[in-house]
Amino acid sequence: MNVKQRSTTFLKVIIFLIGIAMLVLCIHWLPEIAIKDAKVHPDTAYFLIPFLVCAYGFCITFSVALYQAFKLLTYIEKNNAFSELSLKSLKVIKKCAFTVIFLILLGIVSLKVLAKITGDDPAGPISLSLMGILATSIIAAIVDALQKPLNNVPDIKSKND
Repeated sequence: MNVKQRSTTFLKVIIFLIGIAMLVLCIHWLPEIAIKDAKVHPDTAYFLIPFLVCAYGFCITFSVALYQAFKLLTYIEKNNAFSELSLKSLKVIKKCAFTVIFLILLGIVSLKVLAKITGDDPAGPISLSLMGILATSIIAAIVDALQKPLNNVPDIKSKND
């Protein structure tokens, strides 16, 4: 096993473990947190619906991006890094990043509405959300930077025309 295969295998294992964590989050933690919050605050329990929609949308979108990253690593292992399939994976990852940003913004709007009704201070969760938007924007910029050289590869360029 050469160095490139070891490093891509290591990254695949990390992606797989992150995927397992996302599955546990969606199946176990999110419903449990929602039920506990609905019991503690029954008057605003209906506000959990937008948060759960955003949270599950985030998890699904993030899982799709993880799967595409896994596929991209497989293409790299097979020396197909400069292929149309790699370009498609990068495009899907970039779309997922923009979807995650949109869902975080929806969560911020829901949080602001809830804060108006309850009188709570939403500064902490909003600042964490803005950090998430910054991190996702950086990932989208990196993917865009990786996409540009692939668009200039002659084999891919002739197939896209």
